[in-house]
Amino acid sequence: MQVTETLNEGLKRGYAITVTAAELEAKVNEKLAEAQPEVEMKGFRKGKVPMALLKKQFGQRLMGEAMQEAVDGAMNKHFEDSGDRPAMQPEVKMTNEDWKEGDDINVEMSYEALPEIPDVDFSGIELEKLVVKADEDAVNEALNNLAETAQEFEAREDGAAAEDGDQVVIDFVGKVDGEAFEGGAGDDYPLVLGSNSFIPGFEEQLVGTKAGEEKDVTVTFPEEYGAEHLAGKEAVFTCKVKEVKAPKAAEINDELAKKFGSEDLEGLKAQIAERLEAEYAGAARAVMKRALLDKLDGLVSFDLPPSLVEAEAKQIAHQLWHEENPEVQGHDHGEIEPTEEHTKLAERRVRLGLLLAELGQKAEVEVTDAEMTQAIMQQARQYPGQERQFFEFIQKNAQMQQQLRAPLFEDKVVDHIVEQAKVEEKEISKDDLQKAVEALEDE
Repeated sequence: MQVTETLNEGLKRGYAITVTAAELEAKVNEKLAEAQPEVEMKGFRKGKVPMALLKKQFGQRLMGEAMQEAVDGAMNKHFEDSGDRPAMQPEVKMTNEDWKEGDDINVEMSYEALPEIPDVDFSGIELEKLVVKADEDAVNEALNNLAETAQEFEAREDGAAAEDGDQVVIDFVGKVDGEAFEGGAGDDYPLVLGSNSFIPGFEEQLVGTKAGEEKDVTVTFPEEYGAEHLAGKEAVFTCKVKEVKAPKAAEINDELAKKFGSEDLEGLKAQIAERLEAEYAGAARAVMKRALLDKLDGLVSFDLPPSLVEAEAKQIAHQLWHEENPEVQGHDHGEIEPTEEHTKLAERRVRLGLLLAELGQKAEVEVTDAEMTQAIMQQARQYPGQERQFFEFIQKNAQMQQQLRAPLFEDKVVDHIVEQAKVEEKEISKDDLQKAVEALEDE
């Protein structure tokens, strides 16, 4: 077997690989010898079929396997000997397409090698850790929000008209083309006006109604409505308003605290303060992480594999295009060409991605099974009632597992670097933290 270098330019590599006919034949014979003890053929005892007959019967079929294994073996040996790591799957093609049995195999292999990553001295990195305490105003604001979510409704005075945000208790019957339909009726239904829990346009027409009134509400089911026989159809709902109730925020007291799992109001306040400070810490960490990545980006410089940069730039351009065109749900649009700005951002991401991957490998950073399980469970909560199916889907999908593992790995590498850097705490206000987070989003 011969491997000859044909290209060595920057990170681009090219090699001509020759697998001789003798090597192929030896590999086929090796496979036949392995199989011989188990082969049964008419006229011969098990394991006693002559090699020549086996070769005639199965040699052609095994030749393809032998060719693939020989080429794979040559590639693996090359990467082991050279120490190269390909940035993406190497491109491999057979050059003698008129190959016939008895010929050597000639293969061309090309790839972009991952660059050598320089060492970084983390002790010289200085970072600022922003600290925000949950003050009384913030806790009270959160308390008021909780009270609103726990609101109740009390009857308005007789003859009062329903307002947006009120609750109306209604009996209703819906009809399409004069015929009642399944699921289109209800009694004593408490509907909060403005909650958007009914078909678009329904709740607005009940604003201004009073207890004891009847009103026909005309709406059109959305084109994408779940029930096909109703999608896009006009419907008339005859509604009888039985009660009109105004929202009343829950009182902020020990009873409210118990509704949210605390023994008393002081306990609830402490729970809220702890949650707020955890949120502030998460936001502050994002700010510090960006500062760290900026510093790392300025500290290191190395060649980047063009294929990785190109793929990342295309992905960035595609993602931003969809953000600017949210009405386009699918991907059956024309090709989106990356701009110079997209390419510049891609270079930064690829550089930092390669650096963090190298640093994590050297520090033996690993994402544990428990951390992966926790991440999957957090994602699964976005699909209420389908958590089990989501969990099973992730377990069977290696690509999705990698998408979940990558940010966990990156965060652990960042923590490893922060431990070695010089970190100074700085206490700031919630508003200043918000400005720092908004500055990240603007960049």
